[in-house]
Amino acid sequence: MIRLAILASANGTNAQAIIEAVRDGLLDADVRVVLTNREDAGVIARVRKFGIPVEIIPSKGHKNRAEYDSLVVETLRRYDVDTVALAGWMRILSEVFVNAFKGRILNLHPALLPSFKGATAISDAYEHGVRITGCSVHLVTPELDAGPVIIQAGVPVNGSVDELEAQIHRMEHRIFPQALQWYAEGRISLYGHKVTVAPAIGQVRKIDYLEGCIVSPPLEEKIYL
Repeated sequence: MIRLAILASANGTNAQAIIEAVRDGLLDADVRVVLTNREDAGVIARVRKFGIPVEIIPSKGHKNRAEYDSLVVETLRRYDVDTVALAGWMRILSEVFVNAFKGRILNLHPALLPSFKGATAISDAYEHGVRITGCSVHLVTPELDAGPVIIQAGVPVNGSVDELEAQIHRMEHRIFPQALQWYAEGRISLYGHKVTVAPAIGQVRKIDYLEGCIVSPPLEEKIYL
């Protein structure tokens, strides 16, 4: 079981999806704390409904990114976390943070990396006219949105940009808990820049097509005999 911290800057739907996966027995994690950098973030109310501690550390007023990240790292260490999930964390991490949890930070990005990096990925993909975009979960490295990819969902671009965003978010809610569960089970291995996921122990149903979207590697649902 992983001792998990979730970092989120906004509404917190992905944080909620992770917490619900834990509650429903789909993710072997102990969510120790949720941390946000905004006092008005919607994630605060969402998380408190589950009785999980919330830490609010405003990011304004610090000399630099490293100074702020040092405060965050110190706070997370008080909760004895060993894994960090960036679920809509709208800040670029400094090497202070990345080195403190090296190899143990997973990030969710709303595009098919390495395409459309940065904070405006959904609108960038839409305006670029791509036919398929999606979302990715990757291991975090010092370079922005450049870490090894664990899982991706390919989402067809249909309708408005708001409809596209809603579909991407639905896929995010499925692939992030799955990636964290693979990590918790020790099934993720890294060869160079490529992630491999070891086969499941026990029988699982694999889901590689969901709501018109392709998911790779497939999502897994345990089969209870």
